[in-house]
Amino acid sequence: MLDAINYHGIILGLATFLCIGLFHPLVIKSEYHFGVKCWPVFLVLGIAGCVGSLFVQNIYISVILGVFSFSCFWSILELFQQRERVRKGWFPKKGSKD
Repeated sequence: MLDAINYHGIILGLATFLCIGLFHPLVIKSEYHFGVKCWPVFLVLGIAGCVGSLFVQNIYISVILGVFSFSCFWSILELFQQRERVRKGWFPKKGSKD
């Protein structure tokens, strides 16, 4: 019975969940410490992840690299949105004592 169970979706779903979950605080911290000027780092990491995903033979690693790369690309947009959230006072600004 257990031989018929396919765990691939659960494993990749968990990896995707963890990757996205890690990028949320990473974007907040990056914007806080560096502002939006760090967006090229996310772009380079995203491109590297895409290229790596194309050439890795292991399907798990390939998919995880793909999720990682598109999480990097999405983080570029989130950096600029985070700047607006800070401007609105929803998150602390670097140097403020709040």
